[in-house]
Amino acid sequence: MSDHLVRGIGLAQATALNMIDMIGVGPFITIPLMIATMHGPQAMLGWILGACLVVCDGMVWAELGAAMPQAGGPVRYLRAMYPGRAGRWLSFLFVWQLTFSAPLSMASGCIGFALYASYLWPSLAQAITSQRIPLSLPGIGTTILEFTITRGTFLAMGVAAFAVLLLYRRITVIGRMAAFLWIGVIGTTLWMIVSGFTHFDAAQAFSFPPGAWDLSPSFFTGLGAALLIAVYDYWGYYNVCYLGAEIRDPGRVIPRAILLSIAGVAAMYLAMNISILGSMPWQDVEKSSFIASDFMARVSGPRAAVVVTVLMLWTAFASVFSLLLGYSRVPYAAAVDGDYFPVFARLHPRHQFPHVSLLVLGSAAVIFCLFRLADVVTALVVIRIVTQFLAQTIGIIVLRTRRPDFPRPFRMWLYPAPALLAFAGYVYTAVMRPKSIESIRLAILVAIVGTVLFWIRQSRIESRIED
Repeated sequence: MSDHLVRGIGLAQATALNMIDMIGVGPFITIPLMIATMHGPQAMLGWILGACLVVCDGMVWAELGAAMPQAGGPVRYLRAMYPGRAGRWLSFLFVWQLTFSAPLSMASGCIGFALYASYLWPSLAQAITSQRIPLSLPGIGTTILEFTITRGTFLAMGVAAFAVLLLYRRITVIGRMAAFLWIGVIGTTLWMIVSGFTHFDAAQAFSFPPGAWDLSPSFFTGLGAALLIAVYDYWGYYNVCYLGAEIRDPGRVIPRAILLSIAGVAAMYLAMNISILGSMPWQDVEKSSFIASDFMARVSGPRAAVVVTVLMLWTAFASVFSLLLGYSRVPYAAAVDGDYFPVFARLHPRHQFPHVSLLVLGSAAVIFCLFRLADVVTALVVIRIVTQFLAQTIGIIVLRTRRPDFPRPFRMWLYPAPALLAFAGYVYTAVMRPKSIESIRLAILVAIVGTVLFWIRQSRIESRIED
């Protein structure tokens, strides 16, 4: 059934989709959080090490995406890497966790949209109610989920719903939309970089506090928290793999789109951070709730701050648009292969896109807009690392060992070093940071529930075969 998808996305459009997915509003809301993790400009080490980590992982995705250019990406990769029931279980578990992590990722962009909108309309930040929800499971412990409903919460929900509405159309039209949104995203980022360097003070940018480089336990836990934020901001370079069945010349386009988007975004992130820290004291950056707006107000005045805030809204929406486009193909691909619920295999009768998957993930994103941004970011990163990325980085070594003759249009450089370094980096990111146990508990809970559902479903399938 995936053959009915249209291969209408070329290298430029694929790279644009990746980059707007990666940039989004993420760095513009997490730069203060990044500085706060290590209390000084040394937190930029998180961006540098994060870039190294995603380059290594990008090699894994590039090889797998070029070898298996089909809708859904990891759904097919995990089945190929792990034989028999183990592959089916991991494939199901990946799609199951995506039911949570993908809408969480989209919700973070929607919440960021509402956050920057409150710079223009402060009443959006007014709280209406707050709630605490305990999630407990014997043997795992209790995790507390907190959410605060503000007026901006309803705006965030509306953004998610509007993204679904725009994506409810043919892929060739969406490719042109992505290129248009990319112009706004890149233009905004470059404007901030240029503005910062015209007011740059090197002494201020690198004014490290006393003991900044002392290799104490707090340094390494702070670095773990900084890496988690960096990973969140860099993620999205693999978006093109979810659209494998809709990419032209995938053996060439997929690896190039991944590596080009990582290189471009990493360069912009580092330049933007240095320019901001060279124009504002890091103590002010750490306290800012609207770093892009506050930064532009300082270097170019209040009118420029208003303009950049509007562009932040553009950037946030572009990211949500790209995320929902890519993720909606994953449950569809799994259902086509018989690895997920059959309803997700339905294509729109006229425009040939997976409309059921699109609507389900979009609706979940609307619900997750209720939660706090910090909890959303932490939950989606740790859930995805525990239930997908660790298995995938080791799985590519398993695949090379089991099937050395498997067609590989692209082979990762310096194999197997990138895969091993990515695995080690993700373990460090998940474990070495404050309060890591709570998010790991949530990831384990998602994995356990998914495993139970898999075995129930597998038992029913085997019973029907026997009958």
